[in-house]
Amino acid sequence: MKYAYYPGCSLEATAREYDLSVRAVCSSLGVELAELPDWSCCGASSAHSTNRWLAHALAGRNLALAERAGLDIAVACPACYLRLKTTYKEMKDDPQQREELVNLIGMPYEARYNTRHLLDIICNDIGLESVKERLTKPLVGLKLVSYYGCYLVRPPQVVAFDDPENPQSMDMLLDALGAEVRDWSGKVDCCGGSLSLSKREIAMQLVKEISEMAREAGAEAIVTACPLCHSNLEIRQARQNRLPIFYFTELMGLAFDIPEAKSWLKKHLISPLSLLASHNL
Repeated sequence: MKYAYYPGCSLEATAREYDLSVRAVCSSLGVELAELPDWSCCGASSAHSTNRWLAHALAGRNLALAERAGLDIAVACPACYLRLKTTYKEMKDDPQQREELVNLIGMPYEARYNTRHLLDIICNDIGLESVKERLTKPLVGLKLVSYYGCYLVRPPQVVAFDDPENPQSMDMLLDALGAEVRDWSGKVDCCGGSLSLSKREIAMQLVKEISEMAREAGAEAIVTACPLCHSNLEIRQARQNRLPIFYFTELMGLAFDIPEAKSWLKKHLISPLSLLASHNL
């Protein structure tokens, strides 16, 4: 199983631990990720707000590179995923727009290969049974909530791999890893990540509400697939009783007993190490 891999800007910098865990987990599951050569920024999150065709050109160039390789493209960041998936869908549905995109980027593109989020690939291509077969160190006793955020499962007419109001894929994956997954109402609420610098008070209030809902559900940590959500939930939590934030792939690495998994967690602003130690993880 092989995919063209688009890491995006965040995974190359502030979310380096996400990138490392993605690559290690996919290797462990026998999935080959071929990083796109000379990939460029997808334009998230502001390009589509300023110039529609600039947004399509930024995403389309990366899609054309994946098509040149003859592979579906795998994306880990939900913002990157939404931008690439939106362009893919619009160009696939409208040959006239696709011709205009080709002229803009100066590369052939026929929208022949799909854009997939890594969570979708793991749950629906690899399958949870294969995940369970790789399990070495189950996350027994670890109480978690799955946080999908705004982008990962919305809008449904574009992404369409899980329910936009009550998604279940990450919940089922964490359950397969042996964790105790708590149901809660905050899984698709906005964390205010795009406002974290410009309107900090709003972001702090949204993060406060999310962390309080997670605690009320009995969670010891929040699990996400988004680098922007991860950083915002860490930075904007109150100083007292802070909940650790995990990428879902980091927990997969721990459950698979990948040797370097603990080193990823040292990059976090809220250390989860004492929590893991309390569960002999």
